[in-house]
Amino acid sequence: MRFDWGIEGADTIGADVDVLILVDVLSLPPHDGSRIAAALNDHPALVVAGSLRNASAIARWALDQQGDKGDRFTIAVIAAGEHRADGSTRFALEDLLGAGAIIEALAEAGIDYYSPEAAAAAGAFTSLRNATGHLISASASGRELVEAGFRAEVELAIDIDSSTAVPLLREFNFGV
Repeated sequence: MRFDWGIEGADTIGADVDVLILVDVLSLPPHDGSRIAAALNDHPALVVAGSLRNASAIARWALDQQGDKGDRFTIAVIAAGEHRADGSTRFALEDLLGAGAIIEALAEAGIDYYSPEAAAAAGAFTSLRNATGHLISASASGRELVEAGFRAEVELAIDIDSSTAVPLLREFNFGV
């Protein structure tokens, strides 16, 4: 399991993985998760949408996929970040915490070999778990959405493990 940011990160660490888990906790225009998912349209791996809401569901799903594959299941967790006007990726606290929640859930499910970057993201989430809602609401992205009238959407997005959905953005069947 590896962790990186944005399209560049997906290109760098996602070349030979079974699944890319795209984490976009609070989508701001131009909906970075969608932008990245579109850029990954020709990627040979599964692409799954992850968040704080479905971290444990993704972990259970990944364990099932590994069983179906019958071999090691490689994972790249990609934090979407936010899109700057110049096209670069801006750090987004909510995506770091969402990625960390997913990585931690994967480790708890038994997918236990991960990169130092993934370990750091999981550590950020586990150490800040009790403050996650406040931190995301107070983050640059959270404040922007709240000020635009989307407080309810922010509160929904920070509801940890409230969903069992694992949205597949792109499917792959391991070449069989």
